[in-house]
Amino acid sequence: MLPVNATLGVVLAVLLVVAVGVAALARLEDARGHGYARAIALAGVRAAVQLAVVSVLIGWVVRAVPLLLAFLVLMFAVAARTAGRRVTDNRTWWWAAAPLAAGVLPTVLALLLTGLVPLKGVALVPVTGILIGGALTGTVLAGRRALDELRTRHGEVEAGLALGLLPREARLEIARPAASDALLPGLDQTRTVGLVTLPGAFVGMLLGGASPVLAGAVQLFVLVALMTVQAVAVAVTLELVARGMLHRSRTPLGEAEGD
Repeated sequence: MLPVNATLGVVLAVLLVVAVGVAALARLEDARGHGYARAIALAGVRAAVQLAVVSVLIGWVVRAVPLLLAFLVLMFAVAARTAGRRVTDNRTWWWAAAPLAAGVLPTVLALLLTGLVPLKGVALVPVTGILIGGALTGTVLAGRRALDELRTRHGEVEAGLALGLLPREARLEIARPAASDALLPGLDQTRTVGLVTLPGAFVGMLLGGASPVLAGAVQLFVLVALMTVQAVAVAVTLELVARGMLHRSRTPLGEAEGD
């Protein structure tokens, strides 16, 4: 669809510079004051390097099951660390692996056992990658929104405890609506598919010569599977936050959010 030549490289570089420039001029930053301009630049460069490496390795991975499984484990490990570090900067970040595993593993196993996806890299790697990516997004959004809400409304949590609620129940009352918003991107994508957006799987299959019906069926499968994975990931993340297993180090009141 795109010619791989010098023109493509120049256009990509210009787009990345524009993205970095806009983020810098608008002073886009997170709650801790960390600007996103540098993050965008690094993300663009890392994406180029990582895709180049994967493009070389994927040919070896698809030839042997052990290499395939090792590659999938690597994908999961990177996703777990990325999600965990986005949610918190303390040692509880590794709990982010739980919502990823709870959403992705049963879904992938079901696909393998039913024969819908064969144990071959050419099929398993992209499907698993899409599901891990969806679970990562759901976990990060749910975790960050829930912990931000608990920090902002810490007094309401204390009020719930004073009324006799258990710590888990008090946190759930505050964090549940905020964490549930993590489902909105996936819901909106599914609701508008074919009308506003034409996702990559659908377009890719059409360009590859598949019939529109087959491309639509595959895309529907991807969207429904993603909603399932994200719903599980958000629910598990919310539970971890409510139980204080996934928390941030300090609140404005000087108390650990998980305490």
